[in-house]
Amino acid sequence: MNQLQRMAYMALFTAIATFGSSLVWFPAGVAKAYPVQHAVNVVAGVLLGPGPAVIIAFVTGLLRNLMGTGSLLAFPGGMIGAFLAGYIYRKTSRTWAASIGEVAGSGVIAPLFAVPYAKLLMGTAAGAFFFLPAFLVSSLSGSFLGFLLVRRLVKLKAWKYRFGQ
Repeated sequence: MNQLQRMAYMALFTAIATFGSSLVWFPAGVAKAYPVQHAVNVVAGVLLGPGPAVIIAFVTGLLRNLMGTGSLLAFPGGMIGAFLAGYIYRKTSRTWAASIGEVAGSGVIAPLFAVPYAKLLMGTAAGAFFFLPAFLVSSLSGSFLGFLLVRRLVKLKAWKYRFGQ
């Protein structure tokens, strides 16, 4: 895949995550769950790798914040999960491992990062267990959707045809 194709897919995934997050969400404790963002993290992590997946998550979080449809918690949640999804997939070549990486990054590790982040930038001193249920529900649902999508693309051989894998 050349650089132009990679950038086009990054823009496409950013648009899907940004628009999809405004359409598909549900309340999950103290936050809203955006499963489309996590599904895109898994697909981008598998298809493009950890670096582009993190950039997609960052730009998506930035756009959602600029449009007023996201919170500052979208940054640690999306970026850590996207990195681990891509990194673990690169190490194992297993799509289920990318989903596990997304859940571990966005659902477990991100709440730990969210505590000082939320205190510094949002003025709340909530603990990690305050954020953990919402982050976990959101990442579980989205990474499952991403896993199903990746499996379907592989089964249809769209993956091999388009990306030379």
